[in-house]
Amino acid sequence: MWLRRRPARGPLARSPLDRSAAFVAHPRSRSRRLREPRCSQAEMASSGTTVDDDEACELVRGTDLVIGQGDDESVRAYLLEAVKNNNGTCVLLLSDIFGFEDSATRDFAYRVACHGYNVLVPDLFRGDPWKKSLPMDGLEAWLGTQAPERVAGDIETCRKWLVEEFLAAAESKKLGVVGFCYGGGRLVETLARDADSCFFSAGVCFYGSRMDASLGPRIAAPVLFVCGDGDPLCPVETVRELERGAGCRAVVYAGRGHGFAHRPESLEDDADAEDAFARMKAWLHEHLLAAA
Repeated sequence: MWLRRRPARGPLARSPLDRSAAFVAHPRSRSRRLREPRCSQAEMASSGTTVDDDEACELVRGTDLVIGQGDDESVRAYLLEAVKNNNGTCVLLLSDIFGFEDSATRDFAYRVACHGYNVLVPDLFRGDPWKKSLPMDGLEAWLGTQAPERVAGDIETCRKWLVEEFLAAAESKKLGVVGFCYGGGRLVETLARDADSCFFSAGVCFYGSRMDASLGPRIAAPVLFVCGDGDPLCPVETVRELERGAGCRAVVYAGRGHGFAHRPESLEDDADAEDAFARMKAWLHEHLLAAA
């Protein structure tokens, strides 16, 4: 059963995604759609798109999917597709521990789609994300239930689906990947595994937790690493080591802690969150669109 999304916090608190009804659809069945959300005027202006309010709801449409076959192999996911300004490029977005239905994650994915991308957000935790109401002393035990091999397999299932649905159909030229926190750590592992096939052409890692810096030399795709210098879950030293990879770059925000880019909690966070989003947008454009 699909969970109702809770109200978002921060500058996108009134995102229309919080008001959408959810349903399950098969990957190749795109006739059933959610009610298309409405982009803000600021988002449309920054993407170079000018439309009337009555047309704004047509900029992005969302679909709930079940990717793969069989209960053990299928992955739930949410796909946001740009409509009028679609640039034909896909981005896989790996969430933090609060999962793919969390409002902050969907708000961010929605903003990316407003700029022309197709964004796929998979359920990395098979319906069992970490809940904010739980005591933090149980986090390690919960993480222990998320088998790395299973998570990696689910990400691979989604990658294959994107290749079959978009790349093979010549609807997309390249794939990008974005990860937050837990998803940032998985982004590093995903790109290291992808080094030989090079399906992903760029990555953006927001304050990745549990990142293995030793994988840096194996990553072929250019990665933008974003973090704050006050984040104990994402040591700046680890980010700097990963930055040594070919084509990689790190941006460290002074005074910012964990989650500031998609869960801002202050005016200072808001300002740096907007700057980080702009840097991500420029990075994706440079490596997925301009270089195409």
